[in-house]
Amino acid sequence: MDRFFSTAATTGDGADFKFGKLDENYKRNTNDSSEPEDDSVTNSSSSLQSWISWFCSLSGHEFYAEVPEDFIEDDFNLTGLSALVPYYNEALEMILDVEPEEYTDDDGQSKDDATLKDDEDENDGLVEPYAVMLYGLIHQRYLLTRNGQRLMAERYASGQFGFCPRVYCGRCPILPCGRFEEAGQESIRMYCPRCMDLYSAPSSVHQCIDGAHFGSTYHHLLFLAYPELVPAPKRHIYQPRIFGFRVNEKSQAGPRMQWLRMRPSNYVDDEDSEDMEEERENPDDDSLEEEAVGKVNRHDVTAR
Repeated sequence: MDRFFSTAATTGDGADFKFGKLDENYKRNTNDSSEPEDDSVTNSSSSLQSWISWFCSLSGHEFYAEVPEDFIEDDFNLTGLSALVPYYNEALEMILDVEPEEYTDDDGQSKDDATLKDDEDENDGLVEPYAVMLYGLIHQRYLLTRNGQRLMAERYASGQFGFCPRVYCGRCPILPCGRFEEAGQESIRMYCPRCMDLYSAPSSVHQCIDGAHFGSTYHHLLFLAYPELVPAPKRHIYQPRIFGFRVNEKSQAGPRMQWLRMRPSNYVDDEDSEDMEEERENPDDDSLEEEAVGKVNRHDVTAR
């Protein structure tokens, strides 16, 4: 079975993300008849590549893990998916590279090779998007297993998924995830364990990936299983300033709800501790004013 598909990615935000948009990314291309004969060996080797390996090697699919066929062949791991994915049996056979049975016409005669090829291409074009959907849901479950957790932990530690775009996170590695367990709800998101926030995918080529293929559970479960991978929080919070003076919180353009990113002092790392000592040694006018106001308030409470 040939593995020549177009990999043009569609773009769009999460609100417009629908499973139907994936159909454009997985249409099968016909081979060019003018292809030189020297590439015959390469083409034959490509045709021997498994569907799972081919799918994970597509441009923009670097975040996927190759799910072992043993995991897919276990019916217990696929419980309930047949009710969610149309053409379930055909999609599963495509993922496992099961050869289709010989087709016959209405008279019981075997079809010729040309007719079989046309029927196969037509069926593949129909089943392919649902095979992607099924593999994504299987992939979501595989990431919850011990082997899946170990694989993603190794890839996270090596920074294969990129780094947090927030400046004060100090290039903390991130993990791909989704906000929903159901397919077709939203595209993939990136989770930073330092600021504990979600971000859009780093490239438009990743925006066609369904967030349900990763799910909303495995990344939190991973840090419970591997606590040594949890990064130390940083106390740095961006302070808006005008001509060097902080913008007051009561101002219309002032900062809002900065306490959401605050961390206790016993959780900050060494670099932040040094910065805290520098601030204590050289406090700015705002911190002195806040300290004075705090002392006045405490004095009023004591007097009462």
